[in-house]
Amino acid sequence: MGGKNAVAGAGRKPKVKATGDTDFENVFDIDVPEYMLGMQNAVVMWKATVPLLLERKFLKSTDLHNIEMFCIAYENMRNAQREVAMMGITITTDQGSVIKNPALTAVNEAARQMATFGALLGLDPASRARLMGGSGKPKSNAFAKVIGM
Repeated sequence: MGGKNAVAGAGRKPKVKATGDTDFENVFDIDVPEYMLGMQNAVVMWKATVPLLLERKFLKSTDLHNIEMFCIAYENMRNAQREVAMMGITITTDQGSVIKNPALTAVNEAARQMATFGALLGLDPASRARLMGGSGKPKSNAFAKVIGM
């Protein structure tokens, strides 16, 4: 595999800027992973989210799997929700029973994954406040120092 900052299936490795702690380098440019190019919704979310994280200098090389999983969860949620919209919240089995559409479970699971990975990236108000503090600057705490914030 490429350099130490390469992500499996990601195509070109991200351009990173050393922050002194080489395990937690700032990422300042990264392309959509090649394997994701066939996932239209994931690409849309990547292009909407990654530039904002890069602009805030918040994305570290160790966060790349979190942003990938966030975008994949979004892809899964949109696909499952599309199925619910087409088939309804209940479906009729081959035996004639009416059951909850299994796609609803996929929607809920993907939404939970988005909430989890989004919180790790500071993509919701509560986690942003927790990670950055009220001033929009990283809090002075041990974890922030470890990740070079």
